[in-house]
Amino acid sequence: MKLYCLSGHPTLPCNVLKFKSTTIMLDCGLDTTSVLNFLPLPLVHSPRLSKLPGWVSKDGAINLEKELKECAGRVFVDSQPELCLPERELLDLSTIDVILISNYHCMMALPYITEHSGFTGTVYATEPTLQIGRLLMEELVNFMERVPKAQSASCWKNKELQRMLPGPLKDAAEVWAWKKCYSMPEVNSALSKVQLELFGAVQVSPLSSGYSLGSSNWIIQSHHEKVSYMSGSSLLTTHPQPMDQSSLKNSDILILTGLTQMPTANPDGMLGEFCSNLGSHDDPRRGQPSVPCYPSGVIYACWSACTSSSIAPNLGSTPFYFISPVANSSWSSPRSSPSGEWLCHNKQSKVYLPEPPFPHAELIQTNKLKHYPSIHGDFSSEFRQPCVVFTGHPSLRFGDVVHFMELWGRSSLNTIIFTEPDFSYLDALAPYQPLAMKCVYCPIDTRLNFHQPLHVVCPEQYTQPPPSQSHRSDLMLELSAPPVPYRRCSVLSLPFRRRYERIHLLPELARSLLPSEVKPGVSVATVSGVLHSKDNKHTLQSVPKPPPAAPTKKRKRVVEEPPEVLAPKPLLSGVVPLDGFLATLHKHGISEVKVEETADGHILHLQAEDALIQLEADATHIVCDNNEPMRTTLRDLVLRFLQKL
Repeated sequence: MKLYCLSGHPTLPCNVLKFKSTTIMLDCGLDTTSVLNFLPLPLVHSPRLSKLPGWVSKDGAINLEKELKECAGRVFVDSQPELCLPERELLDLSTIDVILISNYHCMMALPYITEHSGFTGTVYATEPTLQIGRLLMEELVNFMERVPKAQSASCWKNKELQRMLPGPLKDAAEVWAWKKCYSMPEVNSALSKVQLELFGAVQVSPLSSGYSLGSSNWIIQSHHEKVSYMSGSSLLTTHPQPMDQSSLKNSDILILTGLTQMPTANPDGMLGEFCSNLGSHDDPRRGQPSVPCYPSGVIYACWSACTSSSIAPNLGSTPFYFISPVANSSWSSPRSSPSGEWLCHNKQSKVYLPEPPFPHAELIQTNKLKHYPSIHGDFSSEFRQPCVVFTGHPSLRFGDVVHFMELWGRSSLNTIIFTEPDFSYLDALAPYQPLAMKCVYCPIDTRLNFHQPLHVVCPEQYTQPPPSQSHRSDLMLELSAPPVPYRRCSVLSLPFRRRYERIHLLPELARSLLPSEVKPGVSVATVSGVLHSKDNKHTLQSVPKPPPAAPTKKRKRVVEEPPEVLAPKPLLSGVVPLDGFLATLHKHGISEVKVEETADGHILHLQAEDALIQLEADATHIVCDNNEPMRTTLRDLVLRFLQKL
């Protein structure tokens, strides 16, 4: 059993497990943090961004001013943002039989795998994961395609040139694995390969992980082995189904990814801070708050908190604007029947009732929360201030949020509130510096923390304190059995040996067996047959008899005869008792016996016969040089105490 690690991001994993001749990809996360190295894509012309100076090395030897722009002491790539793909050279991706998706954040690289690697297998995901994953992909494609950039930048990726660049671009890893975003035809083709029913070579089962709507952990098992894959799990009580913990027990191997990125940030405390910062903008003179977000996930928790917290009266008639190309679809997906089955029990019962399952439905009904596909069209005519704007993308590199950063960033009255934990807020704000608006960082991450006593295979980031809290040894996995860490491009031989395999006997072979009872309730039979193995299924068949030679008048050709099948020698069972065996030797005239005790049993020295008998728990040895009659006699005496099968 081997594990290939294709991603270096601990919460956006992409691993490949080779198990019983089956090649299984566990998630295909897309590392979007690479876009932080690019300039934003403004929806309207930005004089500020267009006037940024090109970068030239201090000595003038390197001139990349057409590809790189400098802003507030940092260098950014001036081209269409690129995304960091999973490693594609470590193994042949066309050999993958199946891809298992755990949640919608971990499927964003799917079109790169299914459309450009020769992949012919099947993808498995839950219904809500498929629905919401499609929305995230569609939004990403829309953000990229509506602000295209003609120029491309690749010269800076030269290893020799990159070493000369200022940080953090100098330290960017795997830059040749960065690619432009896929297209909607590629998305549709990739998602057409997703199935909701599971296959049978090895059994795989999704279990609710409690992290997001439709998120699941996976159990991969055969008749005698069990591998559990955990990715993005939560024990908090939120809108998804609670995490199924009991089914993960008794696993031979546990592959753990997707722990919280913010172990020191309590989700409830962060929600409270989010609400209090929104409540401080109930007056037009206090500016406008904006919240960069995805179209699903944390945003629902924020809206629900707004309806149930004490800030709701403070905001009065202040409207909430949700702007996303998939905003309308995002609202309808949690109410669909298949997705409703993955909600917690309280919300699940409301799916089939007129009452909305989510508290923020009250904001929609009262027209306080409105949604728009973009800042153009109806939004431009209905927009009024003060307001709260929820829009993407959390990286601040593309999407409608870029427009609001350019519009509101120069006023200290306005506020941007970061709730998504995927991006460093300082890196996200870098190309907008100098920035006057207030910044609030309250990341909401409900995934498991580092205090779970598990024997695991996990990203190496979990075996050491986070860089921002290097003194906090409690924020790392410390287990009685040390975890097996991995990093991008690692290939691990997992510490697991298969000991048993299930074999099916054909009926005619089973009828020929003659069981012998070796102890009460336990019978044993010998069997001879031919083992056929195909598709991880093993069948034992009777030994075929050689066909009789057909009579012919022609001269017989010398052919090799099939080997004669000999009856198997009988197997022996039992233990030779020392006292009983000594008494038997005495009856047969062998009385001079010296007994020596050993770690494995006893050694009997027959002095007059110049012979030696070694009695062990699982073997008996008779040494009798140049006296075959005596050896045969001693053998027969030993066999009296053993049972033949």
